[in-house]
Formats: sequence, C-alpha cells, structure tokens
Amino acid sequence: MTYDVSAVERRRILGRTKSVTLVGASANPARPSYFVATYLLSSTRYEVNFVNPRLDTLLGRPVYPSLKDVPGEVDLVSVFRKHDDLPQVAEEVIDAGARTLWLQLGLWHEDVAARGRESGLDVVMNRCVKIEHARFAGGLHLAGFNTGVISSRRQSAP
Repeated sequence: MTYDVSAVERRRILGRTKSVTLVGASANPARPSYFVATYLLSSTRYEVNFVNPRLDTLLGRPVYPSLKDVPGEVDLVSVFRKHDDLPQVAEEVIDAGARTLWLQLGLWHEDVAARGRESGLDVVMNRCVKIEHARFAGGLHLAGFNTGVISSRRQSAP
C-alpha cells in the first residue's frame, strides 16, 4: 500500500499544528535541517524544538538529546535522519504522543508509514515542512523561495 497525503490534508495538518520538533537538527548552515530551522523560527507561529544528542544549543535555543526530553506537547515531528534510522525514530514519535510524523524530502519508508498510521499518527513522507508551509502561507515562488512581493491580500495561516 502506498501512502501519499494530499495538499488539502497537508494544509490541514500544518494548520492545526502548534509545535514542530526537528529530529536530526544540525548546526551546519549547509544542512537542510538548519535552513528549515531558521525558516520555522523566523516565519511561523510554531513552537520549535530541536533533537540531536550531539548538540546543546542551536540558534540560541536548547537542543534535547531525545524526543522524550522535549518539554511540553510534541505535536509534529519533522525527521532529518537516514533511512535505516526511521523505524526507531517512528517508535520514539509514537511513544512521545505526537500527532504527526513528517519525513523530509528524500525520506520514504512504507513500513514506518504503516506503523505510524496504525498508531494513529498522520504520516507525511518525502515533503519539506518549510516548503509546504511556505506554499500554503503564500510565500513560495516556483523556484522555492519567497519572492519578496508585498501584497495587500490577506494571508490565511496554514
């Protein structure tokens, strides 16, 4: 069975999300997780948390060694880890009581998706949370970045 989530469903997920936790967050500005982290902190209303056992802080915020150490409610978990790590990460997401398991661009794992869905999670695979948020917030140009165009049209937050 193939799992793919429609644009309408991705927008619904992002619209109801209160916090985003990046698992595999990196302090390396060349890494996609760093770019996503800076976007989420500067351009969204989400409470943003980071998980990486090798870091103490990132962008002036604490970094937690595991999902179970993140304070408060874990809502959407965006994963930047290698394919072989995904089954273990999925179990940690389930144990944390999250609502959404979001696998970043390039990550697709049918068994993980099935396990997540069986446990009541919404599962999104092979999508960038930054790109999807920007798409629905009106800040995504065809090239994948904000055009800088100022509009008087009211934006609806995803």
